[in-house]
Amino acid sequence: MTRHGKNCTAGAVYSYHERKKDTAASGYGTQRVRVGRDAIKDFDCCCLSLQPCRDPVVTPDGFLYEREAIVSYLLHQKSKIARETKAWQRQQAERRRQRQQQSGEGAAKALRGFLEAETPLGRGGAETPGGSGSPGPLPSFWIPSLTPEAAAESLRRPDRSVRCPMSGRKLRLAQLVSVRFTPAAPGLSPGQLLAREPSDRYVCALTGDPLGNATPCAVLRPSGSVVTLAAVQRLLRPDMRDPLSGAELSDGDVIELQRGGTGFAGAGVSLEAKKSRPVMQA
Repeated sequence: MTRHGKNCTAGAVYSYHERKKDTAASGYGTQRVRVGRDAIKDFDCCCLSLQPCRDPVVTPDGFLYEREAIVSYLLHQKSKIARETKAWQRQQAERRRQRQQQSGEGAAKALRGFLEAETPLGRGGAETPGGSGSPGPLPSFWIPSLTPEAAAESLRRPDRSVRCPMSGRKLRLAQLVSVRFTPAAPGLSPGQLLAREPSDRYVCALTGDPLGNATPCAVLRPSGSVVTLAAVQRLLRPDMRDPLSGAELSDGDVIELQRGGTGFAGAGVSLEAKKSRPVMQA
């Protein structure tokens, strides 16, 4: 390939670079791009606000949230579930009323048919066509809600459980665990601490190693301290006791933090962004 091979248009081979450039310019085909470091959340950032946490809490699945953000989200979801439940109950009550009305109309129609069949001609008592019977509401083709084909949207019974926005599992306020990060420099204010680089903000509470997206971390439920998984395996597994609070630990008390990755390797996340567009087929 020559020095300007990427921009060569007289070659006999349709190169990968030319195909990729034509795909981006034509508007057809699926585009893929690998996200960089700037598109990955830091380990100490909230999963909702994507900002560094000032009052962090963690879920049993290891997702970190700002306390104010996750509490507001849970309260909003509870209010939404209450509204959807009331709407579903109103629709069920309306359907029961319609079924009762239809059953009553069916019984009245059967009674009228019986009376018309049993009443001799000329005796009267049977309604004649075009009589004084009040017609029902006529359909209107100009109002969408009154057209014969229009029907109310069928609502499904809402799930009464509030779920974590990241894992999708059931979540309650009592399950949130307060997190206590150990600052790298004890004398800094919260504003000065958050102004530093993410890898220079916090350290392991046991070993003093710096914490970051490249370091697997865990939260100890009794004390809320953040330590590295290497320290958990080397120092805590033998006796399973929290050295900061003195409480005994179980496997559920060691909550592994979910981290975003480094841009070169993902920690449980996809580092490839994909956009699906129409494809032209021969």
